Amino acid sequence: MSMYFGATTWPFKWAPPYEEAILRVAKLGFKSTELTIWDTKYIEEYYTPTKNRELAQMIKDEGMVLSEIFFVIPGMGSEDATVRAKAVQEFQRVLDVAEQLGTQIVNTCTAYPFDIEFPLIFDKPLKQEWQVDLPGDRDWKKNYFDQIDVLRQFAQSCEKRNMRFVLEPHPWRLMHNAAGMLRIIDHVQSPAIGMNCDPSHLFPMGEIPHQVVYEVGDRIFHVHCSDNDGQTNVHWRPGKGNVDWVAFVKALNDIGYNGPLSIELEDVPGAAGYPGIGRVPTSSDMIDREYAKAKDFLARCCEEAGVKIDS
Repeated sequence: MSMYFGATTWPFKWAPPYEEAILRVAKLGFKSTELTIWDTKYIEEYYTPTKNRELAQMIKDEGMVLSEIFFVIPGMGSEDATVRAKAVQEFQRVLDVAEQLGTQIVNTCTAYPFDIEFPLIFDKPLKQEWQVDLPGDRDWKKNYFDQIDVLRQFAQSCEKRNMRFVLEPHPWRLMHNAAGMLRIIDHVQSPAIGMNCDPSHLFPMGEIPHQVVYEVGDRIFHVHCSDNDGQTNVHWRPGKGNVDWVAFVKALNDIGYNGPLSIELEDVPGAAGYPGIGRVPTSSDMIDREYAKAKDFLARCCEEAGVKIDS
């Protein structure tokens, strides 16, 4: 088995419905796609059992697989035990959706400490002084292990369902680099937990993406592909930033990774995005070109690295 190319749906259409986005991804020749639950309200509004069966069949009919589903659940980093318990309950609903859709991998980012608001990294290059107001009068160690407990319960639930739970590194959050991922693995003590390795989030945190691949090794269960210049976590087309993609795919091959290279282009011409930061919720046709170019570029990188891709 070898690696293959996949694509996320949300840069084509930020929020549900995702049927048109699935068809566009399939038309571009990708072998896998991803869906997302930005808010658990979408479980009632969109991801019903009937809809999930329809989506699963659509993906199969288009010759693709659903490589993972990304989800957002608030409260994971809360100091309130009741709020954290609610997050664990909500996770069970996410797993129900994932099973109905036919994927074995669920993905999320860890919380910010204490669930407090952090500034957007997009603004960093524009600020003369970078300020973050952090609480010095709270128990940071307890907050860390409270969140570890939530992650452990998530992972244990995945073990019972023969599923995998991946964490995506993200600026300022509990896990934003290889060391943070390895520390979580040590504390959670579950074979179900691993990383969704995303260079566009690792690179601005000072990491060399292919070094992270070697450090985290066989706990990399899924991969996102987008590029940037290391200043913010923008998601450019691979080849437009400074990530060494030949070295990255070679490292993945060296550790025996055989999952998707799932392209995620949130900051390219025509992309849809979160309207709260000035983006539009629906993409234009320009993004089809960006995804096609990204796939072609990564195919050349794989060829140069001597990495076989399942086409």
